Amino acid sequence: MIRSWSIQPPAWIRLIFKDALWRMDKDEKTIFLTFDDGPVQEVTPWVCDELKRRDVKATFFCVGENVTQHPDIYQRVIEDGHKTGNHSFNHLPAWRCSGKEYFRNIEMGMSQIGSKLFRPPHGQLYPWQMSKLKGLFSRVVMWDVLSKDYDKRLSAEEVFQNVKHHVRPGSIIVFHDSVKAWPRLKKALPETLDYLIGQGYSFGLL
Repeated sequence: MIRSWSIQPPAWIRLIFKDALWRMDKDEKTIFLTFDDGPVQEVTPWVCDELKRRDVKATFFCVGENVTQHPDIYQRVIEDGHKTGNHSFNHLPAWRCSGKEYFRNIEMGMSQIGSKLFRPPHGQLYPWQMSKLKGLFSRVVMWDVLSKDYDKRLSAEEVFQNVKHHVRPGSIIVFHDSVKAWPRLKKALPETLDYLIGQGYSFGLL
């Protein structure tokens, strides 16, 4: 099992799920910014504005149900030059349903999100699910740095520090374009972007 609360997942987890993508090329000073759980009216357009202002591209792992509710915002994400990935149809955790129900939900997401990238909701996954996921997607994307912007116990500054202290070349960083993350994201994201740009990082797409 994978637990989503680790800022940086331990080596043994990466070994068990070695077929998932955790980090990109560590020899290049490039990071890969990702956003989960959108699109939502209250947050995603603002995220796109902040990225556009700095000429940064990112990968958005979208929830199919949100795409059906906000097709215009989803289209804007694509038109702004970002990539999208499947985050299931309604954010169904693998640990709370049968395998059949889990994959049905993923396939429902595929009907709305035309992407060969997948990130499991809540980072929850069983090892025996990987082979089927590999048949559906080109990449199962996890993370190297989890900002924890969704955690109400943290301040925006602590979210920023989570990224600052753990980022490294090739890092896949997770933020959330969600209402839940918004109280921290609205300060932490601009601060993070400006810090990473100031440190000479470039931004890649998965």
